[in-house]
Amino acid sequence: MKVIDSPSTEDETANHSRLLSGAAIVRLSNLPRHATAIVQGVDAHQDADPIARRLDALGFVPGETVRLISVGPFGGDPVLVQVGFTRFALRRSEADRVRLEPAGDAS
Repeated sequence: MKVIDSPSTEDETANHSRLLSGAAIVRLSNLPRHATAIVQGVDAHQDADPIARRLDALGFVPGETVRLISVGPFGGDPVLVQVGFTRFALRRSEADRVRLEPAGDAS
């Protein structure tokens, strides 16, 4: 599957700042491309939720920095995210489970 990764424009950078500065909690699925945020937690839909446990095992833990690198075409699925030095392709539904707070720099 092809992943789109075009350079940011000034308008896109302004949109990043507006979205991140006005929101207390942002979902990874809604994070603007190339924006950085800090993981607050992962939502489990049931007890011992395997997807929530897997996201936790991959490094989506509270306090970890995450960056949205790119999104796929036609609905933005999958999303390519970076946690630490590792990149993961996640389904948008999986990324929607990750709660974020804005990082100090919205780059």
